[in-house]
Amino acid sequence: MSNPISAVTPAQPVQNATPAPAAKQKASETKSPPTTADTVTISTSAKAILQEVQENHAQTVQEADSGDNQARRLLAKEAAAAASTPKG
Repeated sequence: MSNPISAVTPAQPVQNATPAPAAKQKASETKSPPTTADTVTISTSAKAILQEVQENHAQTVQEADSGDNQARRLLAKEAAAAASTPKG
């Protein structure tokens, strides 16, 4: 058996729309921790490799002329690759 609804009470307006002080305190506590700066150190061998990769062809030629064996090998490798590439 169902009972009919006889009266509906209106909703009560919100008296205090601002959060309680405890809620404000919790919000400030949940802030992310301060970030720390990480330090990166690049080894001297990595710096040398990076410098070799970034230098242009003219610098490689100058180093090869001054006796740099690595530069000479690189120029020989480039010359071999250019010779094996068909020209069209």
